[in-house]
Amino acid sequence: MRSIPHKALGIGALTVTAVAALILPGTPAAARPAATPAACTPTQAVTNGGFESGTSPWTQSTSGVITSRSGQTAHGGSAFAWLDGTGGTHTDTLTQSVTIPSGCSTATLGYWLHIDTAETTTSTAYDKLTVKLGSSTLATYSNLNKSTGYVQKTVDVSSFAGQTVDLSFTGTEDSSLQTSFVLDDIALDTSGGGTTPPTDSTRTPAAPAYTVSLSGNTAGTVWNGHESVSFTNASATALSEVYLRLWDNYHGSCDAMPIKVSNVTGGTAGALSVACTALKVDLPAPLAQGQTATIGFDLGITVPSGADRFGHDGAFSFIGNALPVLAVRDSAGWHLDPYTNNGESFYSLAADFKVTLDHPSGLLVPATGTSTDTPGSSGRTVTTATAAKVRDFAWAAGPFSKISGTSPGGVAVNVYSVSGISSANAQSMLSTAKSAVDSHASRFGAYPYGELDAVIDNNYWFGGMEYPGFVLDLVSTTALTHEIGHQWWYGIVGDDEYNSPWLDEAFTDYATDLAQGISGTNCWNSVSWASSAEKITNSMAYWDAHSSRYSTVVYGYGKCALHDLRRLIGDSAMTKLLKDYAAAHWYGVSTTAEFKAAAQAATGTDLTSFWNQHRIDG
Repeated sequence: MRSIPHKALGIGALTVTAVAALILPGTPAAARPAATPAACTPTQAVTNGGFESGTSPWTQSTSGVITSRSGQTAHGGSAFAWLDGTGGTHTDTLTQSVTIPSGCSTATLGYWLHIDTAETTTSTAYDKLTVKLGSSTLATYSNLNKSTGYVQKTVDVSSFAGQTVDLSFTGTEDSSLQTSFVLDDIALDTSGGGTTPPTDSTRTPAAPAYTVSLSGNTAGTVWNGHESVSFTNASATALSEVYLRLWDNYHGSCDAMPIKVSNVTGGTAGALSVACTALKVDLPAPLAQGQTATIGFDLGITVPSGADRFGHDGAFSFIGNALPVLAVRDSAGWHLDPYTNNGESFYSLAADFKVTLDHPSGLLVPATGTSTDTPGSSGRTVTTATAAKVRDFAWAAGPFSKISGTSPGGVAVNVYSVSGISSANAQSMLSTAKSAVDSHASRFGAYPYGELDAVIDNNYWFGGMEYPGFVLDLVSTTALTHEIGHQWWYGIVGDDEYNSPWLDEAFTDYATDLAQGISGTNCWNSVSWASSAEKITNSMAYWDAHSSRYSTVVYGYGKCALHDLRRLIGDSAMTKLLKDYAAAHWYGVSTTAEFKAAAQAATGTDLTSFWNQHRIDG
């Protein structure tokens, strides 16, 4: 994602206590029989997390903690939990007993928190909120973490699998100056694991082909229509179900979902899970290896307000991650990770898309793939975008200003600007895009997607965001060069962005340095680890709990490690390594283990100590 990371915005100080796995005493390890893991049914363990169904099953210290009274607002719906805010010595608690199923490899607690305060200090925590699971403190906040709006918090609680414990929020105020701790949309999502994971590591469903037809409203903020996807089971283990990822339901709530799927055909819709971002679809019969199936459904998309990767900035809508896409199953089971706003959660296989967007003619609609426009009904245009071997599809809609050009290497580049972007800045971004796409192509292989669209808005709080053939960005040479680099590192060479974020962000920041002539000399000298647990290769579950360190380690230390590897094995060997590695994983998926093996094969130097020094595990 962004080369102007947003990690520190509104996050505040977050303290996470590690929870050690328990081993029952009295039985020697060698004598214990191997336990049969329990099956994991992906579930949402918190009931009434949005407080829209009254107070049950929550226990509140005083009536009125769960409320819809004036003075604060809900994140979603109309109700919320308001702890403290009295301006006097006071304690409020909110508790619910939750059961985290056994056999689940992932359990994530998420909640939206807004803190406002009359305290003026910038150094003393007078009023505090403590979050606990059982007797373990997961996080603490105070008046020092005040924010202008809600901020999502997530904590990995996988260590509690198989336990029933109390989830509690306790707010304490001192004798003067109020602090309000306002909570909403609390969820505890579990996924992964199971008694019968696939017997091979084949990633499936394979070769997805998506066909989408949507019609937009006058403003381009509401889209309705139909989507279908055909796929093949590549695994020797039969497919009895698939999961659709409805990623942008993160931007609403389960009571008010921006992405709505209905009238499913080709399978039976099951329960929504993972904060309503995953929809299980049971197939009519198990799909054997090599067999193909198709599911279809009606789709509704409502774009929320905000200059976000899914949001609208006034008249300009940005519609990323809105189309439901198939989750991936491999030897670890189904990958049903939670959405992270700190980076990316997205993991998908290369797919073909044909997307038809019927919209008012006054709106330009840049999109993934190659687009053609044809007249629609009165005052409307039909934009048909086709893309082959891409991992996702995104588009925008609005009265953009558009300029176009062709890179020296022959890539068609379009820059779409919102109002307020000067023509000089638009031209500068066009020049940057043409240079960047050719620079990356010369190092990693020819850009395969035909045209490239860049949508420019200086109000993006996140800096920039990549999609296949389509990027969102500020007016920034470095940021745009970075996002275009993602066309190779995430787009062409895929990865599991939730569990291995360094494989796209570190590699893209390294590619950005090369494109800008930055050698990275001595950049490893500034490395200072925050703890023994901190590693370049940590997952987003770790980084969401240590958000202030994410960009420093994954972007900064990650690219510096690659610069160090280049210096160790030599410039020509590193150049050949990355070009050959990209070719070997073209439209495939990269893993840390595969990259380490390829790097070792490229040099006669034993790299074991290098990986250890740079904390690259896997």
